[in-house]
Amino acid sequence: MKVLHVEAGMHLYGGALQVVFLLRGLKERGVDCVLACPDGSAIAREAAPHAQVVTLPMKGDLDVGLLGRLRRLIRDVRPDVVHLHSRRGSDIWGALAGRLEGVPVVLSRRVDNPEARWVVNLKYRLYDEVITISDGIRQVLLSEGVPAHKLHCVLSAVDTQQYQPNRQHLDWFRDAFQVAPDELVIGMVAQFIQRKGHQTLLDALPAVFAQHPRTKVILFGQGPIRDAIQARVQASPELAARVQLPGFRRDLEQILPCLDILAHPAFMEGLGVSLLQAAACGVPLVGGRAGGIPEIIQPGLNGELIEPGDVAALSSALNTLLASEDLRQRYGESGRKWVEKFFSIAAMVEGNWLVYKRTLNIY
Repeated sequence: MKVLHVEAGMHLYGGALQVVFLLRGLKERGVDCVLACPDGSAIAREAAPHAQVVTLPMKGDLDVGLLGRLRRLIRDVRPDVVHLHSRRGSDIWGALAGRLEGVPVVLSRRVDNPEARWVVNLKYRLYDEVITISDGIRQVLLSEGVPAHKLHCVLSAVDTQQYQPNRQHLDWFRDAFQVAPDELVIGMVAQFIQRKGHQTLLDALPAVFAQHPRTKVILFGQGPIRDAIQARVQASPELAARVQLPGFRRDLEQILPCLDILAHPAFMEGLGVSLLQAAACGVPLVGGRAGGIPEIIQPGLNGELIEPGDVAALSSALNTLLASEDLRQRYGESGRKWVEKFFSIAAMVEGNWLVYKRTLNIY
């Protein structure tokens, strides 16, 4: 079997990282994979050991020329299946390219934001099968009229060998982020976009600091609203003294185990890879009841859920965890077991493989 994968993202965020896991797992199964990705993208380097990598100009939804470039690539590599992993134009132009070249098309849907019914009716007829990375996304698509027989939930995965509850880097972490030994740390790992809930967290912090003044907050990531968040932090002496924005980090496997809580008060979320990574590191979670987050956070087991935008509930959940080391430890241990059971790379690869077999009528 040969599969042409198309990933249009420039950065190695959650979705692109899942593609790397998938390519690695498919190679181990003997599947021949080709990856089409943008010139200069981070995934090009990471995927090279596992697939033939072809870089192309990918300029977004209006890049009509991508249709021709992908058609030529399909003719060159002659795949059995085209698997589209992202939007930014590749979902439409990639589907049309596959259709015009007579190759079955599979789409991975990683976000839970709704689309207009007329868009859904036109768009999803282009795909033979649709993989959702959470049941939350599957439910959104069902509500918009996508046929159930086309939808397959294959949960995203976390590398539990890379992300482990090991605090061997704690001294380095405290030195790097100016954390005193008696301070606790709330972390958030998310792209700086409105729906991730950074403003909700900042709104909740005064009540947290009132009860737990020896608390630091570190917001990891980059994105279009980062400057606005930074400005808000700097404008408040209370926040400026306790909140850091160190940017995007490539060493999260060293950082996450050193956090005491991971907060993710998102309004919309396909699943939440940073939640999986933190849980694998034994970190208790507090997140918004949105999208696929409730499939990771089990209240009373590994964390707490709040309604998106509920500042008081977020403050309360954070304060409860900050007040109890025993509760943090119990949630952390249970979280590690939860992701090992339900979010393994092997299960994710198997799920995608089975969808390919279904697409090709191989049983």
